[in-house]
Amino acid sequence: MPTPSPIALPIRRLTFRDVTACADLSEDRGWPREEHKWGFLLTAGKGYGIDAPDGGLAAACVVTEYGPQGRPDLGAIGMVLVAERHSRQGVGRRLMRHVVSTMSPTPLTLHATPNGLPLYEDLGFKVIGRAEMLRGHFTPDDTESEVATRAATAEDLATLLRLDEEVFGSDRTPLITRLPAFADQLRVAEEEGRIIGYAAAWPNMDTHVVGPLIAHDTRTAKALLASLAAHTDRPLRTDIDVRHEELLTWAKKRGLASVAFNAVMTYGIPELPGDWSRRFAPLTVAAG
Repeated sequence: MPTPSPIALPIRRLTFRDVTACADLSEDRGWPREEHKWGFLLTAGKGYGIDAPDGGLAAACVVTEYGPQGRPDLGAIGMVLVAERHSRQGVGRRLMRHVVSTMSPTPLTLHATPNGLPLYEDLGFKVIGRAEMLRGHFTPDDTESEVATRAATAEDLATLLRLDEEVFGSDRTPLITRLPAFADQLRVAEEEGRIIGYAAAWPNMDTHVVGPLIAHDTRTAKALLASLAAHTDRPLRTDIDVRHEELLTWAKKRGLASVAFNAVMTYGIPELPGDWSRRFAPLTVAAG
């Protein structure tokens, strides 16, 4: 009996039980396994996958919905992967078409690598910006920041949710309420007793990923990034909107080197909602 082609196999919802299979798929494509991130995304979002006839996953992705439950006003697509042995057979295109159709009419966004960009453009996604990935050991500045930072507490959560929705332009409660358990650090910046920014650092292999990074201005963003670096011995990794040139220049002078660029894309809307001037880095490029 001939083995069915993955392009003809059904697409199913993935759950937390699929974390190992998703990590195996990441490893198959030369990515880190990232079980911690996969578990977070499959819990906070919706996973979609195609089972391979020879075992494991032929393809997978995750969609994180934002806005009112059942009526999302934005969906972020991430972790789009196709097993090497099933690549260049239309499997990724079929999975993406399914997601776009399933989410319709909800607008979508994603971060595209150069390799994935042609597929997403063919599907109707438009490039609206870029993010620069930085990585390295942070060297602290000799001068003390004028912006006060501290570890976030449970009492801060309601304020963080309001600030995040204001800056992001959509309610991200399912994501942000999971941050304290997901991240190793969650810190806030204050001015005159008012929270004006927050940032998290979460573990990913041998690094700490800084994200989200939301701040009133560049000065506040610098203070948050420096405060996270001061509480870890690991290299930092983050993806900064290229429009924040001052923060990028400052971070590079302190040891973070440019690794790659990703295209920020949207489908169904010309721009992302919210206030980009206060949105410096996403929680993860897989979830916005």
